[in-house]
Amino acid sequence: MMVIISYDVSTSDAGGKKRLRKVARVCQDHAQRVQNSVFEADLDYSAFLKLKSHLLEIIDNDKDSLRFYYLGNNWERKVEHIGNRKTYNPEGVIII
Repeated sequence: MMVIISYDVSTSDAGGKKRLRKVARVCQDHAQRVQNSVFEADLDYSAFLKLKSHLLEIIDNDKDSLRFYYLGNNWERKVEHIGNRKTYNPEGVIII
């Protein structure tokens, strides 16, 4: 299932900057960054639950915000990209 993850982490103190780096690192390990604080993840449900749990352990609920948008399996018709950043196909071939 395709999920959009966005976050807003308060960086008014050193702890916030550390949380921001951790959240970004966890998202980068499981998803594709599409904007500064927005990631697309094509995961099965159990992998998504693990990712969500990990992110919830990092953030401060009083200062930070996480948003999850569930696009499901037929996400291609629900996403339109316009602009200069090249898009990618998360179900396509990866060449390393």
